[in-house]
Amino acid sequence: MASFATVSKGPHRQTLQRDFVSLIETLAQDQPLAEKYRDHALSGDWKDHRDCHLKPDLVLIYRKPDDVELQLIRLGSHSELGL
Repeated sequence: MASFATVSKGPHRQTLQRDFVSLIETLAQDQPLAEKYRDHALSGDWKDHRDCHLKPDLVLIYRKPDDVELQLIRLGSHSELGL
């Protein structure tokens, strides 16, 4: 799994600069994400988590356990995240 710092220096740099902060603000405010992010609940070992796609193969796994807390769990490609 790549760290945010690593991903932000790679080919997804412009996407992260343009979309990531806006995406996090939307999640933190409990607002629904735009369709393009393909936000959905995960199952199995990840059943309490969700993922959304910043790009087709750049995925953010996150969870929102309550109204106050937003946990950013992992960021990477499907293969890096084992999805």
